Amino acid sequence: MPPRHPRTTAPREPGRHPHRTARPARVAAVMMLATTLAVALSGVGTPARPSMHTGGAAPAAARAPQWTATWGAAVQQATGDAQDSPNWSRQGFHHETLRQVIRLSVGGPTLRLRFSNAYGSRPLHVAGATVARSDGDAKVRPGTVRSLTFDGGRSVTVPTGRATVTDAIDLPTSNLEKLTVSLHFTTPTGPATLHRFTTATSYRAPGDRLSSSAATAFDRRTSHAWYYLTAAEVTGSAPSLMVFGDSLMDGVGTSPGTDNRFSDKLVERLITAGRPHGMTNAGLAGDQLLHDSPCYGEKGVARFARELRERAGLRAVFIHLGANDLARPQDGDPCVKAHPPVTARQLIDGHRALIREAHANGVKVIGMTIPPLASAVFPFTTPGGDKFRRKLNHWIRTSHAYDSVLDADRVLSDPRHPSRYRPGYVSQDGLHPSDAGYLVLASAVRLNAL
Repeated sequence: MPPRHPRTTAPREPGRHPHRTARPARVAAVMMLATTLAVALSGVGTPARPSMHTGGAAPAAARAPQWTATWGAAVQQATGDAQDSPNWSRQGFHHETLRQVIRLSVGGPTLRLRFSNAYGSRPLHVAGATVARSDGDAKVRPGTVRSLTFDGGRSVTVPTGRATVTDAIDLPTSNLEKLTVSLHFTTPTGPATLHRFTTATSYRAPGDRLSSSAATAFDRRTSHAWYYLTAAEVTGSAPSLMVFGDSLMDGVGTSPGTDNRFSDKLVERLITAGRPHGMTNAGLAGDQLLHDSPCYGEKGVARFARELRERAGLRAVFIHLGANDLARPQDGDPCVKAHPPVTARQLIDGHRALIREAHANGVKVIGMTIPPLASAVFPFTTPGGDKFRRKLNHWIRTSHAYDSVLDADRVLSDPRHPSRYRPGYVSQDGLHPSDAGYLVLASAVRLNAL
């Protein structure tokens, strides 16, 4: 609510009668209101016409379009394979076309895309880019391929550590529609900025295949990762949500190609309820709250502010972080830097920092408790680590530091054995939810809290 200002009364000029000055003011106000309504009504469904100004105030600037983040992924530095899936980030791309498939959350009349060279070792030259409606796998629907431009040009060079956004294109899209995004590289890219884990499939093929609609144009080389692409945005009035955190947010445990992550199921539920929202998934498998990893990306407290700033139309964010901070260190693991064991107090302080950052950006923040860790089929944490998990969960539930809480621990755990998942809600690794687990977690969200 805007601040209220005290009412001020101008002194009356001598000899003036208040009723004689008020009537012309009321008439002028009525005439102005009528003119405003006429202009507004005449502009519905018609393009604005240029007007001539012979003096007085300058014309008001055209209203900027309202953008909503309808898809998004967090990115990290080049690293090795994820979940036994080929990963192309270390060698990058050269004289070939990369085709990626994304599913939008909400549609809109206009579209633009964002790409990042945040972790590149050299400027990234994109010789050409297209977007098209997906027809399954690497196929696109004939006649739907649209060229993307950057400040009017078909190519762009993105400096190291920077990002770019395409020009807006008129491409009406629908809720939950899948698109293909294709990039052509003519010079070596070097190590690629990527999103390491996804159940979606990306494709590569030699040469320029930007306009190819057939899957046979690609040489069957696939990867379950996204490269360079960080966001899709549409114009419209829908607000946007973000999920932020680790592998639970990233969707580890879901069936490949099924769009069964927590964020996916929540979007579907909102659309069914007649409350469509955009969605960004800023989960990174393996991410920690307090420490960087050479394999799993920047720590959550470091990357959170950037994710908040870069997501258009963001209203609320779900946070699930801290489980990997409690992981048992494995000797010789190149993905984990040596550091002293974390405490519950350190994790709580980290969560407080995320909450402050969200509120400073005007974003509502929903905390998620950490589900059971003891049922993992491999040694994941120690009894001490699980004790700190329970302490962190207690703080999330009772401190009222978060605007709202999604108690993933209680939703997913077995009432008879609270330290373990319900059998139907856990994937084969015993650590991440199954498709059913992600569905029930999304079903537990109180939509009025968003």
